[in-house]
Formats: sequence, structure tokens, C-alpha cells
Amino acid sequence: MTVHPATVALLRYFDYAHLPPHLQAVSRPFHDLAHDLAGRLSGAEVSAGLRKLLEAKDCMVRAALDCG
Repeated sequence: MTVHPATVALLRYFDYAHLPPHLQAVSRPFHDLAHDLAGRLSGAEVSAGLRKLLEAKDCMVRAALDCG
């Protein structure tokens, strides 16, 4: 399946290698889910769903920052 360019653009925000290990552990499941869904689904709703997933990932990474 060909991934739409807008979806590819969003997927880059799920990268986590640049994060310290304790934040990688929080971010990695979101990366894996985003890439899995983008590879199996298509359409405008995929981009919308990825944006919401990205927002959730960002919240969880911030929560992990607060936990030390």
C-alpha cells in the first residue's frame, strides 16, 4: 500500500531515537502504533487520527518528564 505524503509527513513526529531512554520507553508504543496503522489504512481519517495520536503521545512524554 502506498502511504499518502501527508501521512508520511506526520509519521516523522513519532520518531523517538533522539529522546533519553526513559522517554523513549513512553514514546515507542505510539511510534509503533502510528506506523502500523499508517501501513494498513488509508484516507483522510488516517491523517486526522495520527494528529490526535501525536497529541496523546506528546501529553504522555510531558507526563513522563514530570515523573522524573
